[in-house]
Amino acid sequence: MASEQAPVEMPANFSKYTKRVMLKTILGRTDGGVGLVRQSVVIGGWVKSSMEIRKQPVTPPPAAPAPPVVSPKDVTCSEVFQSRIPLFRSIMKVFGAGEYRVREKLDVVVRKAPQPSVSILQVSDGSCVTSLQVLVDSALANPCQVMPTGTCVLIEGVLQQPSMQGKHYVELQAEKILHLGLVDESKYPLSKKRLPLESLRDCSHFRPRTTTVASVMRIHNSLTWATHAFFQDQGFLHVQVPIITSTDSEGFSEKFLVTTLLSKGKEYDQISPAKNAGVSVEAIRASIKEKTKKVEELSRTNSNKEALVAAQQDLKKTNELVSQLEARQKTKSGITIETRQFDFSKDFFTRQTYLTVSGRLHLESQACALGNVYSFGPRFKAEKLESKKSLAETWMVDVEMAFSELEDAMDCANDFLKFVCKRILDGCMEDLQFVLKRIDKSVMERLQFTISSSFERISYAEAIEILRQVAGKKFQSKIELGVSLTEEHESYLVDAIYKKPVIVYNHPKELKPFYVRLNDDGKTVATFDVILPKVGALIRGSQSEERFNVLSSRMKELGLQKQQYEWYLDLRRHGSAKTSGFSLMLEPLVLYATGLNDVKDVVPFARSFGRANN
Repeated sequence: MASEQAPVEMPANFSKYTKRVMLKTILGRTDGGVGLVRQSVVIGGWVKSSMEIRKQPVTPPPAAPAPPVVSPKDVTCSEVFQSRIPLFRSIMKVFGAGEYRVREKLDVVVRKAPQPSVSILQVSDGSCVTSLQVLVDSALANPCQVMPTGTCVLIEGVLQQPSMQGKHYVELQAEKILHLGLVDESKYPLSKKRLPLESLRDCSHFRPRTTTVASVMRIHNSLTWATHAFFQDQGFLHVQVPIITSTDSEGFSEKFLVTTLLSKGKEYDQISPAKNAGVSVEAIRASIKEKTKKVEELSRTNSNKEALVAAQQDLKKTNELVSQLEARQKTKSGITIETRQFDFSKDFFTRQTYLTVSGRLHLESQACALGNVYSFGPRFKAEKLESKKSLAETWMVDVEMAFSELEDAMDCANDFLKFVCKRILDGCMEDLQFVLKRIDKSVMERLQFTISSSFERISYAEAIEILRQVAGKKFQSKIELGVSLTEEHESYLVDAIYKKPVIVYNHPKELKPFYVRLNDDGKTVATFDVILPKVGALIRGSQSEERFNVLSSRMKELGLQKQQYEWYLDLRRHGSAKTSGFSLMLEPLVLYATGLNDVKDVVPFARSFGRANN
C-alpha cells in the first residue's frame, strides 16, 4: 500500500514544455490543493461535465423621495398642458372629433440582454482521476461554447476555496480563456453518459478521455515502467530484437507474411483467381472463346436458327458469370494468395519474411554474449479466433539468461510478478481506488495476495492427475496426457484447488516449440507456465536446448527447413551455453491489475481478427 506523504507546500509550477500546470500537481497533494489557494495558474484539459448557474438579478435601489410641492408660478406651459391631457380628450369626444388621438406612450421595442450566468466545468487533463472544478463567467465565454462535453480549454485563473459545498477542496476562477476547442455535440461519441466499453472500441481515438480508460492507461504505463525497473535493477540489459524476421520463431505459429510483391501491378498474375463451382476464371474465359467461335459459325451458315439463339444465350450467361467473378476479384472477396507462386527472390528482402511471433530466439544470441538480457516490443500472431485474452498485435516482454536453467527462470518470473504488483500498489493508488469502486471489488486483495503468497509448483503430469480426481465437476474438454490444459482447467487449478498462483512445468514435447530442452525421459521438455487467477497462463518459459545433435534431431522430426535456422544452430556450434528465459504478454497483466475481462479494452488501438479500425 502507498505510504502517506507529508503535506506538500510547494507551489504549483508550470510544466516545462507546455506552459501549464498539470492537474495532478494540484489535486494529487495530500491537502487536495488547499495550500495553493490564491495562486494564479494556467490549466488545460477537456470538459467532462458541466452545469450553468444563473446569477441573481441586482436588487433595485430604494425609491427616491417624493418631489417637493411646486408653486403655481413655477409651473411651465408645457407642464400645464401635459397635466390637462385627460380634460382635452373629454372635450374632443363631446365635439365628435374622436378620430383625433393623443399618444400617451411611444411604442419602443426593448431587447432583453441574456441573463448573466456562471458555467461550472469539471475539467480533466488525463494526469489523474479527479477533475478540477472551473468557474467561467458568461462575460468571459458563452456557456454554449464551453459547456459541451469534450470541449478543450486552456484557462488562466486563480485557485480559490470552493464556492459550493461538495467533494472539491479547491476550484479555479477563470480570468482568461487562452484556447477553446469547440465540439459538435451531435457527432461527438462521448456526449452520452457511461457508454459501455464495447461501444467505445469503435472510437479508439476518443476512448482515453473517459475516466475508466484513462485509469487503465495509467496503470498500463506503470506496469511498463515497473517492467523496465525490475530488469534494470537486476542487471539485465535491454536490447531490441527484429520485428521482421525470416525465422519462424516457434515452428508452428500462424504468421503474418511481409511482402512488397502485391504492390507491383504485374505480380497480380501470380494470384490464383476465385473459383466458382470448381471452375476457375481462366477456364471460363477459355470456354467463352469456344462459344464465340460456335456462334460465329452458326451465324455464317444460318442453317439452324434455334441452335444460334441457344448458343447466343449460353454465351451471354457465360459472360455474365465471368463479370461477376472479376468483380469479386476487384473487391478481394474471392482472391486466394498462393505464396508458392511468388518469386521471393524479387521481393524486397529476396526471401520469405514474417512479422515476428516471439523474440526468444534472437534474444538468445544476445544473451550468449551479454549475459542477462530482455526485450520489450510488439509481437504478432495471425490466429483467426475471437478471444478475450489474445490479440493479433500484442506487446511482449521476452527474457533470456545465460548460464541458467529452468529453476532459475521460474524464480525470476516469480520475483518479477511480485515486483510489478507491488509497484502499482505503491504508485497507482488513486486509479486502483477507482477500479475498486467501478470495475472489480477484489482487485486490491488479488494484488496483495500475489505479493504475499508462494507460488505452487506442479508438473504437467501432476496437474492432469489432480484434475482427473476432481469429483462432482464435469469439464467441457477432455483431461488426458498429451493434451494442452484449457483455460477452464487452469482456472480450476488456481481458483478451486490451490487458490493461489500455480506454476506448471515439464510439458509434453508435442505441445511446445522445437528449441526447448528435451528432458531425460525423452517425452517431456523443460518448460513452465505461470497461471494466475482471472487471466490463466500469463507467463510461458523454458530452458533452451543447448545440445547441437538433440536440437538438429528435433528440427528434423518436426520437418523444419534447416537453412532457415542455420544462424541459430551456429550458437551451438561455437561456444554453446545453457540459457533459459520466458515471455510475458503485457495486456493480460493489465487485465489482472484492473479486473477487466477483454484485452481489447486495455490497449490504445486493438488489432484482432477482422478488426483494425484506426
